[in-house]
Amino acid sequence: MSGASGPLTGPVPLPEPAADPAPGPARRDRWRVIRPLAHRDFRMLFGAVVLSIFGAGMWAVVMVYTVIDAGGGPVELSVVAAANAIGLLVCAIPGGIAADRIPRRLLLRVVELLNLLAITSIAVAGTLGAVTVPHLAFVAFMLGAGAGFFFPAYSAILPRILPPAQLLAANGLEGAIRPALQQAAGPAAAGIIVAAVLAPAHAAWGVVAAHALALVLLLFVRPEPPAAAGEEHEAPEGVRGVLHDLREAVGFTVRTPWLLWTLLFATGWVLVFLGPEEVLLPFVTRERIGEDPRLFGFLLAIYGIGGVAGSIVVSSMKLPRRYLTVMIGVWGVSTLPFAVVGITHQYWVMALCLFLVGFGFSYGNVIWGTLLQRRVPRHMLGRISSLDFFVSLALMPLSMALAGPLAEVVPIEVIFIAAGVIPLILGVVAYLVAGMSKDEIAHPLDR
Repeated sequence: MSGASGPLTGPVPLPEPAADPAPGPARRDRWRVIRPLAHRDFRMLFGAVVLSIFGAGMWAVVMVYTVIDAGGGPVELSVVAAANAIGLLVCAIPGGIAADRIPRRLLLRVVELLNLLAITSIAVAGTLGAVTVPHLAFVAFMLGAGAGFFFPAYSAILPRILPPAQLLAANGLEGAIRPALQQAAGPAAAGIIVAAVLAPAHAAWGVVAAHALALVLLLFVRPEPPAAAGEEHEAPEGVRGVLHDLREAVGFTVRTPWLLWTLLFATGWVLVFLGPEEVLLPFVTRERIGEDPRLFGFLLAIYGIGGVAGSIVVSSMKLPRRYLTVMIGVWGVSTLPFAVVGITHQYWVMALCLFLVGFGFSYGNVIWGTLLQRRVPRHMLGRISSLDFFVSLALMPLSMALAGPLAEVVPIEVIFIAAGVIPLILGVVAYLVAGMSKDEIAHPLDR
């Protein structure tokens, strides 16, 4: 991606790093990680994302206890959770196409408004004592569909309101707050509210408040600057236009080795890693450490803290000069500790390993999101982001479905070792076949 739009407004003054009086290594910018917040429109947008993610973390708990309160059991809970996943997968590709055709600001506002209305319907029904499982499943589908439209638009709008050198820090901020709010603060707040109210659905008013504030902040995001010369995208209208957009994005992906092979790597990573992590790790913890649910919950928290740390560390530094090498290297190596998780009986070792896995995953993810925004043409960034979203998660249900039956015939240790080692092998293959070393040298990026 060439060129960059300037900020929509003058930045809030931040101390500038002092210039070196003599040639030599540049001093580290202490304010790099928060410098995007100097831009008014990013502050509004980021605040809305923070509230939306916090609301999603609350909803995860509210939804579970509302299903139970409505008379549902594991089957009904699975139906509601599946409805959310289906909504996400079904709308990921259309969401990317929309993000490249419709003003991103408008798309974000509409999605947040629909999220607000969907959650409000649960809160009102809860007040009236009329919440049903089909109602919850419909709302879960709507929220999943909204995410499929929201995040491609969010990814596509960032390069239009921030300078290229600040995209790494912006992605790092989002990567840090996501696990902190969605996995920790949001669920914790919802748990407190659910325990304090008469019916779990009443706690949905807290989720309503989060989405309402997010919508208000989005109303203060100003129009994007006009596209620079050569960035305009003309495509046919109607169904033909949609198919044209999809073919264009797929064609670009296939013709771009670093992009194609990173997506293939991510698909393989999801297949071999997520099932053992989500399905088998709780049983390993119970059998080797203890049945107290807090033990497993603490492991998940450590994993999330690792993600926060990885996002903050990478966003506080310049984009690596060998950015593809670092990204694939960190992703591949950081899964190795997961093999130890399947072998050890020491709780502190499991916690340390999961911290390292979370750290490396988020570290590489921040670089990846930045590369999409820096190297993908702006007029198709929404579609490429949605392809990334869709392809990376397409095999997640299969990974979950295979993990349990596989554990019946293959030792747990072998499964965890494979989940830790295979991503490294896949990363090496992707790196070599795509010629990533030559590619990053041929396409240096401002740091």
